Amino acid sequence: MEEKNKNLHLRKAAFQDLGIIIEMLADDVLGQTREELTDPIQEYYINAFHAIDKDPNQDLVVLVDEQENVLETLQITYLQYLNHKGSQRALIESVRIHSSQRGKGLGEKMFQLAIERAKEHGVAIIQLTSDKKHTEALKFYEKLGFIASHEGFKMKI
Repeated sequence: MEEKNKNLHLRKAAFQDLGIIIEMLADDVLGQTREELTDPIQEYYINAFHAIDKDPNQDLVVLVDEQENVLETLQITYLQYLNHKGSQRALIESVRIHSSQRGKGLGEKMFQLAIERAKEHGVAIIQLTSDKKHTEALKFYEKLGFIASHEGFKMKI
């Protein structure tokens, strides 16, 4: 990590971060087809933010610099399981890096901090999903040590 990035930190997302988070979610090929950037922010985003914010098993976080500029975001959901001896696992989703920050090595920093946060929560397994069309992201996750161990399925209803 570059010396200039040493003061980056991960914090819980605040309501005032919601606009930039939505902007980052919409700023890729897939996000452009499913997100809606409007001013003011749509009520469904506001309702979702408040539901996530009050749920102790949800952790919407942002990576910020010294000036509290939001550079990246991700959401961690903590899941209790019976298997693996009743352990908890963390599901990481909605990983986005602000377009001005891509290619600077900040993704690795965010994941290091997110993994530490999940460990502090007591999880035994961290898992994530990524659309198969995000080939660069798949390579990145493998570089971080994630293993493509399962085939995933989803159904929109």
